[in-house]
Amino acid sequence: MDIEKTKTEVAKGLLSIEAVFLRPRDPFTWASGIKSPVYCDNRLTLTSPDVRTIIENGLADTIREYYPDCELLMGTSTAGIAHAAIAGYIMDLPMGYVRSSNKSHGRQNRIEGKFTKGQKAVVVEDLISTGGSAVETAEALREAGVDVLGIVSIFTYGMKKSAEKLAEHDLTNHSLSDLDTLVKVASETGYITEDEAERILKFRDDPADESWMKEA
Repeated sequence: MDIEKTKTEVAKGLLSIEAVFLRPRDPFTWASGIKSPVYCDNRLTLTSPDVRTIIENGLADTIREYYPDCELLMGTSTAGIAHAAIAGYIMDLPMGYVRSSNKSHGRQNRIEGKFTKGQKAVVVEDLISTGGSAVETAEALREAGVDVLGIVSIFTYGMKKSAEKLAEHDLTNHSLSDLDTLVKVASETGYITEDEAERILKFRDDPADESWMKEA
């Protein structure tokens, strides 16, 4: 697997279908209230067969390379479910998913899908920002007795906070692409200027510091 080639290919794909927007001069507001020059909606990858094929094959290849003992794929709810299912089909592996909380009816499951204690699983996530949802999914599986090998995801912002959170929970993540690669591709194609690229990466370094929004 050529990691750098995959990163670039996925970044180009995300930009081409507008699954990612870079807007440093007119920032988005995340649910947390943080102002961001980046907005990512990887659900759109499911509606683009060409990009979807690149991503699902990339996820399967990444799991084979970094987690060769994987026996089960578990998607985060809800964005990781479809990707876990498709990658699972490619790899001929069972899959399931973890809800954000227990169902309020029926068997009141939080984990959907058949699994056994000690089974080796990989968490499939679409986007790593702070790492919160992936960590919660992994911990729910661990509490149920599943051996979580790690995480695979489509894209990561590469924030320090997410790296610290994953390390705190003894988790590794391997993303198909990242913000640095996306910014590089966007700059080379004229989507953003060099100044805007620097401002986006400054945001990545510390999202709480809004000085990146100031014009140079």
